[in-house]
Amino acid sequence: MVTIPCSLLQLQPGSMGSIHKIEGMNPTLRRRLADLGVSEGVLISLKGKGPFLGPVTLECNGQLFAIRRKEALRIEVNVS
Repeated sequence: MVTIPCSLLQLQPGSMGSIHKIEGMNPTLRRRLADLGVSEGVLISLKGKGPFLGPVTLECNGQLFAIRRKEALRIEVNVS
């Protein structure tokens, strides 16, 4: 099975991937995401993208939350 790394923002709504790495993110935000279970190796799903470059909605470990697009660009995922 071949995995293709890409930015979380490049996923289509409804698709999922495993988090490969998180780089260049504000440490406070990274800690809050870690509290929600967002860390390397975890499956994450892109549920939707807000209109007019609004936030993206994600699901990870049963938690539904939204983050800014510029933060989603910093999360790299592997997609099968």
